[in-house]
Amino acid sequence: MTNWKPNSWRSKPVKHIPEYPNQDKLNSVLKELSNFPPLVFAGESRSLKEHLAQVSQGKAFLLQGGDCAESFAEFHPNNIRDFFKLLLQMSLVLTVSSNLPIVKLGRIAGQFSKPRSAPTETLNGVELPSYLGDNINSMNFDPEGRKPDPDRLLKAYSQAASTLNLLRAFSQGGFADLNKVHLWNMSFVKENAKDKYKEIEQKVTDALGFMNACGITSENNRRLRTVNFFTSHEALLLPVEEAMTRVDSTTGEYHDTSAHFLWIGDRTRQLDGGHVEFCRGIKNPLGIKCGPTSDPEEIVKLTEVLNPENEAGKITLIARFGHDQVGKFLPKLIRAVKKAGRTVIWSCDPMHGNTVKASTGYKTRPFESIISETKNFFQVHQSEGTFGGGLHIEMTGQDVTECVGGAQNITDKDLSDRYHTHCDPRLNASQALELAFLISEEIKKNSNYAKGGIQKAS
Repeated sequence: MTNWKPNSWRSKPVKHIPEYPNQDKLNSVLKELSNFPPLVFAGESRSLKEHLAQVSQGKAFLLQGGDCAESFAEFHPNNIRDFFKLLLQMSLVLTVSSNLPIVKLGRIAGQFSKPRSAPTETLNGVELPSYLGDNINSMNFDPEGRKPDPDRLLKAYSQAASTLNLLRAFSQGGFADLNKVHLWNMSFVKENAKDKYKEIEQKVTDALGFMNACGITSENNRRLRTVNFFTSHEALLLPVEEAMTRVDSTTGEYHDTSAHFLWIGDRTRQLDGGHVEFCRGIKNPLGIKCGPTSDPEEIVKLTEVLNPENEAGKITLIARFGHDQVGKFLPKLIRAVKKAGRTVIWSCDPMHGNTVKASTGYKTRPFESIISETKNFFQVHQSEGTFGGGLHIEMTGQDVTECVGGAQNITDKDLSDRYHTHCDPRLNASQALELAFLISEEIKKNSNYAKGGIQKAS
C-alpha cells in the first residue's frame, strides 16, 4: 500500500491512548516488543479471512466471544480451558441450529486495553486516572497504580503467548473432540430440562450415532477431534499494534501479528483518526463497531477506506444498539451498505447497548435484553433481505454473577456474590450456553433464508 507505514497513524489525531510519564522507557519496551516473535502468523490471518468470506456469502456463521478485558489476576490454565470449552459448546448448538460451519473467534490473548467514557474517576472524594486495562495500569485505586507502566506491556505479551500456546494445544490435541462437547452439552440440558434444549441435543445424538454406524469416528477422522480457532482484540493501543506489525516474507504485505482479527471501537472509528489510518494498512480481517451514533454514509466510507478492493471476509460490521434501538437504526445501515454494494459480514453485539446500573450500584446487563437484541437483529436482517452472520458477546467460562437473569435467575442482590470483571459485566458459562439455545430458532430461520439466496443490492 502506497503512502502507508506502520507508524503513519502518528501523524493523525488519536483518542484513548494514554500518556506515559516515562517516554524513554516506553520507547525501549516498544523496541523490545518489535523484536519479539509474532503471536500469530500471516498465513493464519489469511485462513481466517477465507473462512469469513464464507460467512459473508451466507455459507458459515461467526461466533466471537470472550472477556471484556483480560486480566493478569485471572490468568490461569483452567480459566482458558473453561472459556474454550464454552465456545465449543455454543458452536455445537449453533451448528445444529443453522446447519452451517461455525467460525470460532475468541476475544482472548490480547484483549487487555479498554477505552473509558471518562479520563478520571472519583472515589471517596479522591480523583485519579481511570483504569485502562491491565497492560496499561492497575485496578488498584492509588496514584502509583494508576500511572501507565510500560513494563505491563511485556507482561501482557507473555500472557498472550502462553494463552495462544494452550489454545493451540486444546484445538489440535483432542480436547475439542465432538463427542466430548456433546456430553458437556447433555449435562447442561439435564440441569435445564427444557423441551427445546432436549430437541437440539437429540439431533446431535442421532447424527453422532449415524456417523458411528458408518464407521466415522474421532479415532479415524481428525476433523471430529480438532477445530480451527482464531484470536481477536480491539486495535486500541496503537504503539503496541505498530510494534507487533510485521512484513510477511511470502507476500511483502503488512500484518499485525498480535491477533488474527482486529476491530475498531465505536469511540475510535473517526475517518481522519489514527486508528483508521493504522488499520487501513494491515491485511488482517477487521471489525468496525456500529452504534446509534453511526452515520450510515460514514460507515460506508469506512468500509471503502479499510477495504478498497471490496474483498469478501475483510470487514465485519459489529452492531451494538440496545434491544429497543435495533429496529430504529440497523435498517438504515443495512440499506446504505447494500446500496453501495459493499461486501461485509453483519454481526450482533447484544452486550454493549444493554448496560444498566443495578439497584445495588453494580454495572450489569439484563439477560432478557441481550436475548431481545439478538432476536431483533436477525429479524431486521430477514426483513431487509440480508444475512445476519455473526454473534459477538462478552462471556466467561466461570460461574460469575455479573449479568442478571437467565435460568439461574441472578438478581441485583446476587451480583456481589461473584462479580469479578475488571470492566464490563460478562455472561457466565450457563447464561452464554443458554443464549445459544434460546436463539437457535432465529439462527435456523436466518440460515434457511441465506441458503435460499441473499438478495442482491438494488
